[in-house]
Amino acid sequence: MIRYLRSLPRLLNIFFAFIFTTGLCDAQTTITEWQYGKHGALSITYDDASRNQFTRALPVMERLKLPATFFVITGPITGSQYHGMFVGRPVGEIIKESATVSTDSANFLERCSAAGYLGYEGTISYHTRAGGLYSSGKKRQAYHLMDSLYARVRHGDFKQGYEPCPEYKEAIGSSWDDFRKDAAEGYEIASHSITHATMPGLDEANIRYELEKSKEEIRNQLGEKYTFSTEVPYGYEDDRVMQIAYTIYPALRNRMPEPFLKEIDRASRIVPHPTDKDYVQWQRGPLHATPLSLMESWVDTTCANKDMWLVLVFHGIDSLGWEWTPIPKLEEYFNYIVARESQLWIATFGDVTKYMRERERAKVDVSSGDGSISVSFQCPLDTGMYDLPVTMKTYVSGSWKSVTVTQGSSRQKVNVQEDDKGVYVLYQMKPNSSNAILQP
Repeated sequence: MIRYLRSLPRLLNIFFAFIFTTGLCDAQTTITEWQYGKHGALSITYDDASRNQFTRALPVMERLKLPATFFVITGPITGSQYHGMFVGRPVGEIIKESATVSTDSANFLERCSAAGYLGYEGTISYHTRAGGLYSSGKKRQAYHLMDSLYARVRHGDFKQGYEPCPEYKEAIGSSWDDFRKDAAEGYEIASHSITHATMPGLDEANIRYELEKSKEEIRNQLGEKYTFSTEVPYGYEDDRVMQIAYTIYPALRNRMPEPFLKEIDRASRIVPHPTDKDYVQWQRGPLHATPLSLMESWVDTTCANKDMWLVLVFHGIDSLGWEWTPIPKLEEYFNYIVARESQLWIATFGDVTKYMRERERAKVDVSSGDGSISVSFQCPLDTGMYDLPVTMKTYVSGSWKSVTVTQGSSRQKVNVQEDDKGVYVLYQMKPNSSNAILQP
């Protein structure tokens, strides 16, 4: 009897180790489709940085604790170093040459790039229209429009000076101090170029100036973190422009050629399903007359399909900006979204992009023993940029009632949940860090 009592603690340890490890050797662990195991993802984005976005829409989002991404035109922001300019030979030479040489495929991009910087007001609209025609395949019309512009310049039809596009003028009034405060509150400030140029009408040197210097401005003002995302103005998906932009920014709202992603732009009538992709990025752009019921249906569709990422694209707010949305309608819509927050992961454009890429590239290893589970999460992406925690789902023994998850100095206590496959826990895990240890 005495010998038995002395061995009892060791026997109990063996017994409990057996209970805790039973069923853990095959402890299945996956990264959930969306952060926190939500049913869908939603990103609120704004283009152009018109003043009312910050004076009227931002207070609504702050009150409702909604994150958002602002694609800002950097040139008009108070304190900016880089402003609009033409990168190329003197415009006087181009104007003079246009008198004897018609616009064609050999010189169109140079002339269209220079159009807004000829020294006269009113010429930027020719650049905008010609770039749009060129992008849509109407090249002869684009050439003719450039010939018309340069003929009028030579004739002296314009008043001397410089006049930017309307989107640029509507963004005047914000400062980098303002954006630093917004960034500190969790809002993503991202690039929308320096001047809102029509980039299919620019040559490579001027495309790079608009995108690279906008990126440099943001880096200098806000830090490297905010140089992740961009939106090429007007939503163009021109192949030549996209290939250049891909070399400058990790994420483009215009288009991201990810093998796991089905993209539907905001003008498309393609339905999200069926699809053979892991994810669907569904962009919708509420216009001034878009019914609220239609806008709400986009949210409902996202909640009903676990692979959906709804990207909302807003422009003008309260009578300022293109296709402006009135604040009462915006507020009602945002309240509709917040009411479904239990189903939706509402996050910035950059964070959702990072999450999907980390999940798709992840290598997860699991081992168990001594009454615990060890999970390793490695990702080959740049750790300086891809540092977003992902949500792990690990199935545990049915005898575990709650779980402590330790990763380095971080510790989480999570309750178990149950589905048709068994008992599991959800927990946050950083990539390329120490293993997460799960214990009952």
